[in-house]
Amino acid sequence: MEAEETKPALAARGVTKAFDGRQALDGIDFEVGAGEVVALIGPNGAGKTTLLSILAGISDPDSGEVTGDGVAWVPQQAALYRRLSVRENLLLFAHLQHEAGQTEEAPAAMVERMLELTGLGERADDRVGTLSGGNQQRVNIAIGLMAGPSVLLLDEPSVGLDPAQRERLWGFVLGLVGEGTGVAFSTHDIQEAERYAERIVVVAEGDGLFSGTADELRQAVEAGGVPSGDLETSFLAFLRERGH
Repeated sequence: MEAEETKPALAARGVTKAFDGRQALDGIDFEVGAGEVVALIGPNGAGKTTLLSILAGISDPDSGEVTGDGVAWVPQQAALYRRLSVRENLLLFAHLQHEAGQTEEAPAAMVERMLELTGLGERADDRVGTLSGGNQQRVNIAIGLMAGPSVLLLDEPSVGLDPAQRERLWGFVLGLVGEGTGVAFSTHDIQEAERYAERIVVVAEGDGLFSGTADELRQAVEAGGVPSGDLETSFLAFLRERGH
């Protein structure tokens, strides 16, 4: 008896999107499994943020299909009120979630759970504007997690963070992954993609060009007769081979 194929937690099939006559996405396929970390890499304007926003339900595709629910979207810019404390920010968004019927949990209880989850309990009464970039991003992610999503979408989550802040942020995110949350993130940091993602998806000019591990990307470059080096070198060679 054949094993049943595991259904992805979130999937896009044949998704297209155009803006003012420019094709941002051209029939792209993409998926994230439960407890899987997937990195989206590609040049500026490749369509990464557009794809993530469609997966999050913020933008509608022109055609194609997105399946899966329980998705949280964390944009690159933290959607926080800098003059409010960490607790006040969380409580505001917890009330909004509760009033929208997205959770039955009492807002105060949700805030305490998020403070424990993020490890920010000691900073609960600090104004968000005084926090480091890494801690602000953790608060931003906590807001996205309030409804208990199955998949977390992160748009360049470590931009502006120093190496120590990036390491702490990813320690937090990978803790969620260990509990079964799927994660898809866009990044221009190829080393970050290699270090944290189980699978890498290369996008350029709205096309999905590759999906596989870092080693498989290197092998694809070598198959084209180009010696592979570090992943960034291989990635650039891969794009050049395909005219990008």
